[in-house]
Amino acid sequence: MNAATVNADRFGQDFFALFDLPRRFAIDAAQLDERYRAAASQVHPDRFAHAGDAERRAALMMATRVNEAYQTLKSPLARARYLLTLSGVDTQEETNTAMPPAFLMAQMEWREAIMDAKMARDVDALEKLARELRADAAVLRDELAAALDGAGDLDAAALLVRKWRFLEKLEQEIGDAIEALLF
Repeated sequence: MNAATVNADRFGQDFFALFDLPRRFAIDAAQLDERYRAAASQVHPDRFAHAGDAERRAALMMATRVNEAYQTLKSPLARARYLLTLSGVDTQEETNTAMPPAFLMAQMEWREAIMDAKMARDVDALEKLARELRADAAVLRDELAAALDGAGDLDAAALLVRKWRFLEKLEQEIGDAIEALLF
């Protein structure tokens, strides 16, 4: 096998096309895993160990692309972000802090609860907050699926991505606090 026999055009496609999956938020994770393994084995650099330098570099680049595609599509938040990017929508996660008032109020309450639990060195309270955040993130995931796959409401989807990203940061903060208290 040489790099010429690997369909390079296929590896230049968007991540969904690379794995022959529909361009949607809701995907079959088992199917993604199966197609990733097939694509990864096809371009694994070891298969090109005896090829020329150019073919080895091409195989490495294709393997990197397959891995990047898999990591992006495997993560629901990254997948949503990627779908929005494909549609020309920038989620503006770092610059757009506009949120509905109810979400801003919830942010303040979460931060206060985290600070109180940290000050009290209450790991149970932090773990409870983490569970609540995961439940809220699951609701956002469902709303995101409806916005992207159902309504095609890209503005709503971008807002949901920003909300979910905030919840991820809070969950990380809680995890760090728990780790600091336990170790």
